[in-house]
Amino acid sequence: MKRFVIYASLLALVYQTGCKTRAAKKEESDTFAVTSPVTVDTAFTKDYVAQVRSIRNIEIRAQEKGFLQNIYVDEGQSVKAGQVLFRIMPKLYEAELLKAQAEAKAAEIELQNATALAEKNVVSKNEQAVAQAKLDQANAEVALAKLHLSFTEIKAPFDGTIDRIPKKLGSLIDEGELLTSLSDNSEMFAYFNVSEPEYLDYQTNTKGRGNAKVNLLLANGQQLKYNGVVETIESEFDNETGNIAFRAKFPNPDRLLKHGETGKVLMTMPLKNALVIPQKATYEVQDKKYVLVVDNNNLVHSRNITVLGELPDLYVINTGLTADEKILLEGVQKVKDDDRIQFKFQDPHEVITHLRLKAE
Repeated sequence: MKRFVIYASLLALVYQTGCKTRAAKKEESDTFAVTSPVTVDTAFTKDYVAQVRSIRNIEIRAQEKGFLQNIYVDEGQSVKAGQVLFRIMPKLYEAELLKAQAEAKAAEIELQNATALAEKNVVSKNEQAVAQAKLDQANAEVALAKLHLSFTEIKAPFDGTIDRIPKKLGSLIDEGELLTSLSDNSEMFAYFNVSEPEYLDYQTNTKGRGNAKVNLLLANGQQLKYNGVVETIESEFDNETGNIAFRAKFPNPDRLLKHGETGKVLMTMPLKNALVIPQKATYEVQDKKYVLVVDNNNLVHSRNITVLGELPDLYVINTGLTADEKILLEGVQKVKDDDRIQFKFQDPHEVITHLRLKAE
């Protein structure tokens, strides 16, 4: 009987010790890391949807009416300035030139006769002047006929690449009809829109942004290997969108970029007094970002936030948080809304210097 009492006492002691150990572990496991947003001066890279345009892009149109007699180039071909691209049947304009030249020759002979007679006082000087005027008019007609004839031969105004050629040999071409387009792709423009606050930050924080260099992210997710530079900013804001257009120029020695292409301009934007939090302190629901805010009673509440920009392991907060609030740093997937928690506060400056982990 005495041995049984001792054995029971030992069991009770072991049980109590185990309970205390489990309670201690539970208390320890329920203690979560908490921090606060931190205010810093920084810069972040933001992407802007861009339209890529050739540095020169023009439509090649017929200047005279006629049948398309020759096509000397093919679609996608590179051409040189002055190279002949098309010829519109020139017979009519050749005939007009011959006629104008004949009339000029007759006017020249008439002037010679009038000059000889005027020198002998057979005719007045006025008749000589009239003959001179007729010759000048005839020479003008010759020049005009030559110009019309030259319009039947369409040449490239600059080095570039030929676009689609909609008309085929023998087609009847009207004056002003589109024959093709010509693009100079040696350098490319990228146009993108910037909001008014970002424009003001960009213009007033020249020291913070360092320089005007930008990058271009292509449609396949690859970044163009050549840096561009912001050259110009338009003079007016769009009243409907509140944006203003920027233009960046990119070198294109490989001719990778084409007129009409799309991409994203990556531009470094300066930020003063930016409110940042660790990315791992957030979670997403239906493409919206949330944090868990800890109130004065140690209760956890979910809060929707909007993000202005992204830094390595950090989010720049636009709305939803203030610098004096506490947010859950670890365990965002373990704690539910309105849970009461035990926490240990971690200095936010220390937190952001050791960030390499995702949310737990």
